[in-house]
Amino acid sequence: MSRLPRSLAVVLTLSVVLLALYPVFGQVVFPNKHAFLMQKLTGIMIMAVMAMSLDLLVGVAGLVSLGHAAFFGLGGYMLAMLSPEYAAANLWLVLPATLIAVAFAAAIVGYLSIRTSGIYFIMVTLAFGQMGFYFFNDSKFAGGSDGAYIMVKPAVEILGVSVLNLGDKRTLYYVGFGTLVGVYLLLRVLLASPFGRVVSAIGVNENRVRGLGFDPVVYKLVAFTIGGTIAGLAGFLAAIQYGFVNPATLSWHHSGEALVMVILGGMGTLFGPAIGAFVFELARMGFEAMTDHWLLPMGAMIIAIVLVLPKGIGGFLLQVFSARSKVEDGQ
Repeated sequence: MSRLPRSLAVVLTLSVVLLALYPVFGQVVFPNKHAFLMQKLTGIMIMAVMAMSLDLLVGVAGLVSLGHAAFFGLGGYMLAMLSPEYAAANLWLVLPATLIAVAFAAAIVGYLSIRTSGIYFIMVTLAFGQMGFYFFNDSKFAGGSDGAYIMVKPAVEILGVSVLNLGDKRTLYYVGFGTLVGVYLLLRVLLASPFGRVVSAIGVNENRVRGLGFDPVVYKLVAFTIGGTIAGLAGFLAAIQYGFVNPATLSWHHSGEALVMVILGGMGTLFGPAIGAFVFELARMGFEAMTDHWLLPMGAMIIAIVLVLPKGIGGFLLQVFSARSKVEDGQ
């Protein structure tokens, strides 16, 4: 993970500031749609977190997974099952319990999957994802195909005093925003560490890494577990936002959407998949408003972006701003 060009870092920082200020100016600019757009942006930021977690596997470690949504859905189901039916769950208890459960599941799936590679790894992760889908789809305790509801948002209290009201849309918006920024910074630090450099090297040439004395299996397993846990965090937040979780959140379709976000945004760029999530979800919202056959223009847009920008939006931005930085340095 190379250092971002200074001009690109400035542009990304300004975009983050603009996103942080949306609840302030959005009410003035979009008075009739402000609440809807704020809720939509919250959902997009949550999906951006999932896309970045998948990029750790696909773009960095070279592990193309079609079962990543299983951890996203598991995070949501853990909240639903740990929450009292008509009372608020304690966030300080249910969140760690959820992350531990998702991390354990990711470690088990990873241990059984990462010894394969290529198409075999894709198929194994797809199989595990579908196993999770059918498990919750056929389980009465989890609501079956109808899903499960979270009647009351989790309580965030310190010494009995409420510090956050997750039922408030603006508060939840900033929780999603803080999670997006926090996960990005966490992954940047992780990938800049010796561990992250080894994982990045595995994605480039696994045999050479093995020849240098590192065990790729261990590093890939840890990366897979971290990625799955972050996806579970995203699913946990999505369940809080919508107050509902169903088996579709674990399906391969959802994994496929996340993979498309990573490809559109630019694999291995980390910030690119977050951009890809915004492009994908906003384009879907626009096309759905235009026509009932929105999948046709959506597919055409994805094909066009992939053909014109083979390295994704993030890769294109890196190329443009890197070239600009070289010109400025030459002057």
